[in-house]
This record gives sequence, structure tokens and C-alpha cells, in this order.
Amino acid sequence: MKARILIVEDEEHIATGLRFNLEAEGYDVVCAADGEQAIAEFEAGDFDAAVLDVMLPGIDGFEVARRLREKKDYTPILMLTALGQAEDVLKGFEAGADDYLPKPFDLNIFFARVNGLIRRRDWLVEKRAESTAVISVNGRTVDLAELKVEFEGETTAITMLEAKLLRYFSDHPERAVSRTEILTKVWDLAEDTDTRAIDNFVVRLRRIIGDTGERPQLLQTVRGVGYRFSPKGE
Repeated sequence: MKARILIVEDEEHIATGLRFNLEAEGYDVVCAADGEQAIAEFEAGDFDAAVLDVMLPGIDGFEVARRLREKKDYTPILMLTALGQAEDVLKGFEAGADDYLPKPFDLNIFFARVNGLIRRRDWLVEKRAESTAVISVNGRTVDLAELKVEFEGETTAITMLEAKLLRYFSDHPERAVSRTEILTKVWDLAEDTDTRAIDNFVVRLRRIIGDTGERPQLLQTVRGVGYRFSPKGE
């Protein structure tokens, strides 16, 4: 089956151009011109990925992503930003976006990012069939396929990017993982992505796994390199 993509873009010439090129690549494409229409499209059917502009009339792209994640819809999202400012990128990730691309952008880079989203979607589907998609960390049961963490009877949702990062750390224990490695091998992002996005995600992962002391024991900072995951602590 063709991968189904939702484009949310209020500038008609951009939406039309992206739709034409994606359909030429074999994708099934649906367009929405504003945030409310986007939410309605998500509620009406499933998508393999979404291209979401930040600046939309009415409900902006950040809010669309946030509402989608609150409803436990983890469709991979490529967020389009006008300037690509670091604070906008971080805000997008916090809202639940999986990748971002500043305007104007090269069409080949756009295709690469969309294909990356589809691969992440495939990763999620594959992991649903694997028992290894469930790991135990610090007394918490982490279901990487269902994107949730259970601890003492409470369930907390996590994003796909958080799941991929935690899975990577779990697969590479006691090894220093660089920020560049996280960007390129875990998230399929460009090397020059602002690394504060990674630091922000690590802080959230520490909260998720209960590693919130002054000196984190499980997810440790390796100065000048990145992070090391020590399942049993120091």
C-alpha cells in the first residue's frame, strides 16, 4: 500500500507543489489548510506521516502536534518552520514533532526527511511484534512499541523520539554515546541540528526513568562527548 501523508500548509502554492512532488514519488497525499482542518483529518483517518507548518491560521502547528499527542496519536510529524530558530525547534520537539525543516528548503532534503519519518513509522510497527520492545529500567516497565511507561500503577506516555533514544541507550549500555551519534543514527537528523534539543530530551528521559537526583546515576553526562546509560547505576 502507498504511504499516506497529510500536508498541513496554508500557503496554497507550497501545499500544491509538495503534493505534486510527493504523489510523483508514489505517496497518497491529503492536504489541510489550517489547524482545525488538520485535526479533523487526523480524526477521520490514519496517516503514515504528516508535514505540519508552524504558522497556521487559528490553531498553530505547535498546538496541532500537542493535541495529537494528547490523544495518543503518534503519527510521525515533520514540522516546517519559517526561520529554524533554536527555540522554535525545541518548542516543536516538546510539542511532539519528530523532525523539523526550516523554510525555504531543498526538495531533495524534504524527501529525505519524509522518508526518514516513514522509516520511523515502520520501526514502530515492527517493534509491536517484538517482545524485546518491552524493557525494565529502575523498576519501571517501558513499552517502546506502545510508547508508555508503567510504574506503581501509573502510566506515562512517551514520544517516538524518546522511545528511540531510550532503546538506543538500552542497546548500548555503559558506552559513551555522542550527541552527533544520537542525531544521525537514532533520529536520522542532520548533524548540525541544535544539540540543545538532545539535552532537553535527556532531561525528560531522566524524569521518565526516575533518575532525577543532583548526580544522575542511570543516564550520566559524559563531559565533552554526550551521555552514558548505566542500567545499574554507578
